[in-house]
Amino acid sequence: MSRFALSSWPDVTAELIAVAAGRAPADMVVRGGKWVNVHSREVLDNTDIAIKSGRFAYCGPDASAMIGPDTRVIEAAGRFMVPGLCDAHMHIESGMLTVTEFVRAVAPHGTTTMFVDPHEVANVLGLPGVRHMHDEALDQPVSVFVQMPSCVPSAPGLETTGAEITPEDVAEAMTWPNIIGLGEMMNFPAVMNEDPKMLAEIAATQRAGKVVGGHYASPDLNGLHAYAAGGPADDHEGTCEADAIARVRLGMRSMMRLGSAWYDIESQITAITEKGLDSRNFILCTDDCHSGTLVNEGHMNRVLRHAIECGCDPLVAIQMCSINTATHFGLERELGSIAPGRRADMVLTSDLRSFPVETVIARGVVIAKGSEMLAPMPDYTWPQDTRETVRMGKVLAADDFDIKAPIGARGVTARVIGVVENQAPTRALTARLGVDDFGLVNSDAEQDVCQIAVVERHKGTGAVTNALVSGFGYNRPCAVASTVAHDSHQMIVVGTSKADMAASANHLGAIGGGVTVWAEGKELATVPLPIAGLMSDAPAAEVAAAADQMVAAMAACGCTLNNAYMQHSLLALVVIPSLRISDLGLIDVTTFSKVDLFTETQ
Repeated sequence: MSRFALSSWPDVTAELIAVAAGRAPADMVVRGGKWVNVHSREVLDNTDIAIKSGRFAYCGPDASAMIGPDTRVIEAAGRFMVPGLCDAHMHIESGMLTVTEFVRAVAPHGTTTMFVDPHEVANVLGLPGVRHMHDEALDQPVSVFVQMPSCVPSAPGLETTGAEITPEDVAEAMTWPNIIGLGEMMNFPAVMNEDPKMLAEIAATQRAGKVVGGHYASPDLNGLHAYAAGGPADDHEGTCEADAIARVRLGMRSMMRLGSAWYDIESQITAITEKGLDSRNFILCTDDCHSGTLVNEGHMNRVLRHAIECGCDPLVAIQMCSINTATHFGLERELGSIAPGRRADMVLTSDLRSFPVETVIARGVVIAKGSEMLAPMPDYTWPQDTRETVRMGKVLAADDFDIKAPIGARGVTARVIGVVENQAPTRALTARLGVDDFGLVNSDAEQDVCQIAVVERHKGTGAVTNALVSGFGYNRPCAVASTVAHDSHQMIVVGTSKADMAASANHLGAIGGGVTVWAEGKELATVPLPIAGLMSDAPAAEVAAAADQMVAAMAACGCTLNNAYMQHSLLALVVIPSLRISDLGLIDVTTFSKVDLFTETQ
């Protein structure tokens, strides 16, 4: 039984009624605050909040009659009482942390509910990996709901994953106590083309009465009609105002994200602030945040502040990361607001715009104060077989990263993956490159073109797929390797030195995964991620410190991109346009087909 039940309903209901009627004492009373009511979108001064059995019992002007000898009284002293913040769409693995360490990092920032899609771990470990995430999530002091991953692999035939999720797996997961719905349906062409597997997963979710998550990454909005008809109820891939408007007009929720590298709120929130659309159909989320962002900048409090800075009314912004999210997932009577019967999740703050998180209450317990986590955390251990997932098959050498030109060519025109700062899509570029005396095409620093490779790490085949990428700005012999490589999570290596590319890849093979930066034959920084090659069970601050060193090392190699690591980790995501790489080759995501590296030779 999920801990979310808190206690048996008949008993809880009777207790709440007795407290609200003044016939029984509350467990906690928060006195003299400003009640941020997200149902009526107003702030009510001089309000007391009474809590019993982990739920709100009374919200009104005077709770004195509900204070008994054992009642904990907290003086709000005129501070705002805000519903606990909800993240509607996110991947815990992107934080490089386990569920427990992620919660430990974000709860002091006011996040009390998360809706997580563990499709990263599913791509490596399959259904057993999802079950580990599900079970660890159940035991947290905040609410962590799990969406069953839908697209593993995300693009069948265009990538190789470590595992596969089937419609039968989805149907089984829908019976688990903490599964809230189906994770983002990334293979939007398959939905639009009536693919039986995708439709079977959607049907299994809908039969269970749960929400189907969306992911429509195409800039062509004409196809959105067919996709929405397939059942996805939300989408977070919008990057402009037209995207947000199109989604809500078709009955979907527009999820606007601010992650470590995705800055998509400012360009879409004008649908509310300028066009005046109904804000209840818009939701805020993070999608992907690495540990450095969580520790140094925050989580949903960061997103909330950003939306307000973009011109959104603070009360509307709060609705978009509380009640709107709860309503979308069918949980409006359960969480997302400060109102009788709901889970007692609340943030005390002295200012709605700058939103300092001063006290965090979850399920009626003070779990954080200031930046300090106070609640005890579960001790969940991931088994050994989840830590043995990097299987390269051989020790790599520099010549494994050779890009051979067609015989006799003196020059080539090559396709190049173009990184777009602060956005998930890439550009499909071309570059004219020379061929050396050994018939090889190499990096070209003047054009900001370096090499990229995908190293197969699930089956131990020893295969290396090579291509070219632009946008990182590396200006010295170096390489960055990562076993975090959305979504197949093979190993991505980007570099200007083939010797460093081989060294960095071999290092990750030796330590069981992570992210590492090498230059001129030396290791500059490494973030070990032993669980599935994706996560660490070390504390968030420790992982963030290693991640900061990794980011600094990338900068020392000439990279100036904002959150370049996140851009690096998405270069194999073959469901977002325009050009990507997988273990099977170079992928044109506008046509969902493999393409040649060279378009012509000279």
